[in-house]
Amino acid sequence: MTTTAQASTGIDAETLQMVEAFIREHSGEYDRDELWQALPRPVPADMFAAILDALMASVHAGIDAAGMVCHIYNPALAQRLRSRPDLRIR
Repeated sequence: MTTTAQASTGIDAETLQMVEAFIREHSGEYDRDELWQALPRPVPADMFAAILDALMASVHAGIDAAGMVCHIYNPALAQRLRSRPDLRIR
């Protein structure tokens, strides 16, 4: 995410990195709500939603068919999986 995009959404880089690192460490363990509650530092709900949307848009995170938040570090694989309707990664 660029600095301009961060400024327009009110996301600071430190919080973004903290959420991304937490998702990376706990990939597939939590759904969206559980993840928000389990973060090591409190984050406002609207900021968390914006961060998660930004991470999904930049292909760093996805939500699987079971609703679990997963870290995706391979953009080519994520693009291929997105084209499969049976997996429903968003």
